[in-house]
Amino acid sequence: MIIESLRIAGEKIGADRGGDRAIVVDNPFTGQPVGTVPKATLDEVRRAYDIARAYRPALSRFDRANILNKAAAIVRSRTAEIAALITAECGLCLKDSTYEAGRVADVLMFGANECLKDDGQSYACDITPHGRQRRVHTLREPLLGVITAITPFNHPMNQVAHKVVPSVATNNRMVLKPSEKVPLSALMFADMLYEAGLPPEMLSVITGDPREIADEMLTNPNVDLVTFTGGVPIGKYIAAKAGYRRIVLELGGNDPIVVMDDADLDEASSLAVQGSYKNSGQRCTAVKRMLVHESVAARFTDLVVEKTRAWSFGDPANPKVEMGTVIDEAAARQFEARVAEAVSQGARLLVGNTRDGALFSPTVIDRVDPRMTVVREETFGPVSPIITFGSVDEAIAIVNGTAYGLSSALCTNRMDVIMRFVKELHVGTVNVREVPGYRLELTPFGGIKDSGLGYKEGVQEAIKSFTNLKTYSLPW
Repeated sequence: MIIESLRIAGEKIGADRGGDRAIVVDNPFTGQPVGTVPKATLDEVRRAYDIARAYRPALSRFDRANILNKAAAIVRSRTAEIAALITAECGLCLKDSTYEAGRVADVLMFGANECLKDDGQSYACDITPHGRQRRVHTLREPLLGVITAITPFNHPMNQVAHKVVPSVATNNRMVLKPSEKVPLSALMFADMLYEAGLPPEMLSVITGDPREIADEMLTNPNVDLVTFTGGVPIGKYIAAKAGYRRIVLELGGNDPIVVMDDADLDEASSLAVQGSYKNSGQRCTAVKRMLVHESVAARFTDLVVEKTRAWSFGDPANPKVEMGTVIDEAAARQFEARVAEAVSQGARLLVGNTRDGALFSPTVIDRVDPRMTVVREETFGPVSPIITFGSVDEAIAIVNGTAYGLSSALCTNRMDVIMRFVKELHVGTVNVREVPGYRLELTPFGGIKDSGLGYKEGVQEAIKSFTNLKTYSLPW
């Protein structure tokens, strides 16, 4: 198996760290190598696109559904192995990694179900004075060219699944570049799909240095579509570089949880803490700002501090630990610095802001001003900044006051308040009495402003993006 060979290679890495044309993947907690992958050359990247473009998939709907269902069964049977690999290469705790493996199986299952649906429509044409006795029909076809997919580090396998599964479901060909920080999970996922019967020409996984190969993946003449999940600067670079190609960008977020004065504070504080610390806070939809009505702020803050102190963190391989490391020490240092900057500007540190390498403690600060960097920018880690507000108008203004517009959460039982937030927030999602990131793998997901171009992901929406809609008419 691919992953076994990578593990063995990782064990044999010497002082040269695998050589100039290898990428070594280190465990963020232990610092020890997990494996090594090749650093693709430009010629190898071009060859991957040539192979993909030359191949014409002819899998039936049943064939595609069968492959995806078989892959889902493989994922479920290997959950423990998948979770161990995710934990080893990116530092997420086993609880989070196990949950991610389940989500991957869900993506495969939903993709298989979509394969079996008739996605065409039919329109009668004799519905106006100028109409005729005809019908217009639609069908969806795979792209003529190849899909480029680039995925981030924070969900090493699920983000990959959200690119690959809709591509397989629509008979497309994809060249995927996972984050160079977490390539092993992507390779394992591809290996499971091949085992399930996927023709290798339909999916190539390229591992390499983005500084060397990214431009080729954006501008290769065989590319019809670029789908990217990651940071805003890279997303905007892709938009500028890709030219006359379809692009789907799922970028960063600065997601709030808004706690009104009528909220159940025990429920709201539990949602706030879970939303901040699950996945080590490394989710585009993690709770990154806690906006709390001033009349309940003191009690809410006490509850968040209490629940944060109880949130265990440490060795991610310990199945009892609730939070592992962040992706690397550089990220942890950035969170530490942003919290320290906020405190120097008047915020109050209530718990946390301790660091040991890539291990960063769950952290709560209050008296936060919306202009502080820690909440103005996306702080992609386990930091809980508390901001108070006095009115619905003020809360809406604070939520909309950043460059991002991905998701949000609202804790209240008042329908008039709920509808104001739903209508007036400049975001892609509003979740009531849930974390901002709540969704199914099937349902539409995405943001506006610096969080994306308004195109949605999720299995159904990605299938729309990955296909061309053709219409034809018949006299009956």
